[in-house]
Amino acid sequence: TFIFLTWGVIPRQGPRAPWRAVAPVEAGRSRCLASCLRCRMPGREPVIPLQEGRPLSLATSHHFCYTNTRRPQWHDVWTRIQIHINSSGMIRVIQVDSEEELRELEKFNVGNFLLSFLKEKLNDTRLDVDLYSSKTCLKVELLETGTTYHVLLSRCFDPMLFLVFFLGLVLFFCGDVLSRSQLFFYSTGITFGLLASLLILIYVVAKVMPRRSPVYFLLVGGWSFSLYLLQLVFKNLREICSSYWQYLLGYLLVAGAVSFGACYRLGPPRDRRTVALLSWGLQLLGLLLLYGGIQVRPVGLAAVLGALCAKNLEYPLSWARAACRAQGPARPPGAPRLLTAEQYRAQGEAETRRALEELRRHCRSAGFSAWATVSRIRAPKRFADFVGGAPHLTPNEVSVHEREYGLGSVFLEEQLFEDEDDDEEEEDEEEEEFSRRHPGSFPLSCNPMDTD
Repeated sequence: TFIFLTWGVIPRQGPRAPWRAVAPVEAGRSRCLASCLRCRMPGREPVIPLQEGRPLSLATSHHFCYTNTRRPQWHDVWTRIQIHINSSGMIRVIQVDSEEELRELEKFNVGNFLLSFLKEKLNDTRLDVDLYSSKTCLKVELLETGTTYHVLLSRCFDPMLFLVFFLGLVLFFCGDVLSRSQLFFYSTGITFGLLASLLILIYVVAKVMPRRSPVYFLLVGGWSFSLYLLQLVFKNLREICSSYWQYLLGYLLVAGAVSFGACYRLGPPRDRRTVALLSWGLQLLGLLLLYGGIQVRPVGLAAVLGALCAKNLEYPLSWARAACRAQGPARPPGAPRLLTAEQYRAQGEAETRRALEELRRHCRSAGFSAWATVSRIRAPKRFADFVGGAPHLTPNEVSVHEREYGLGSVFLEEQLFEDEDDDEEEEDEEEEEFSRRHPGSFPLSCNPMDTD
């Protein structure tokens, strides 16, 4: 209490924690920041509130907090809240969940000391804020004098979330096809080789080393170091592509060629169980990406459940159909659908071609006994031509068949005459039956004027 009272009474030589705005800001925001600085407690850094779409330009170390009062809605599925900090020099940014944790950072302990060294120093960083987080705070620490930085909090549509969601859909619904695709196998293998070349090199060295005990620690360290290198590369990808594109191109060519050679040497998986495990793994990864690509958790769970139901919808439908068929009365079988003459001819030709191709494949197979077959047939040369792809009928046989069974053939004329004779016999029988039942009258098909 004494310190607090003397803080307002004793004149001060200057501000305790000065700050200055590098770029001109709005008058209302300046008054808000000034009041925030005037109300600070002694010995504590001022906490500046962040607002969406309002940039801040500062030149000293400060604490920032964002209070999220808006609950996520269904249309925020691909919305991301992000804090962008851009500076002219190197800065260190630490993100926490509350103001109490910010105050803990000011205290000296071993954890904070190690965290300050392990935290990466950047001049351009982006921090993601959870949509369900009520408050997010961060500390910006300047490492070089004369450094200015800009802080901007934005809420907007993120296309990367939509791409992750779409990739999850593709992996989940096409996992069965992708697990058997050679193109997917080689592309995935080359990509893994490009991203984890250091780990693959450590694994190859581990195969050569006589002692296997320290290799596991080396593998664990290789994973961590590979992830750290990937993070650095992706954060500085634009600078690497512009300044070191020759080395990047050489690395891509060498690592891609080695990865392709390893994939070609091993070959795609052919074992049925291995393919099934790969398919299940791709589908599980697809579900994880599907859920991770949606920011609203209830919508993400609904999307996962909908994908599972759509993937396995055929099984409940078949079970329901079988249950309805078992409970309902047995229906009489419907009348068979008859084919027309043209459909019958087309179906016969198609089945004949298919049977002939199957016979040719059987004759070309390794288990076919060619000598035993040739010894039992009368025309071995014609059989050999047929196996080579020649027609199974000669032109003479085709002409004889058309003459006997085609249009205008003897067989067709006999069939027509037989049908006419049958019709005449049926008419005569009907007339005799009518005359026997109605004596003295004439049937409808008979003209009485024609009688004598």
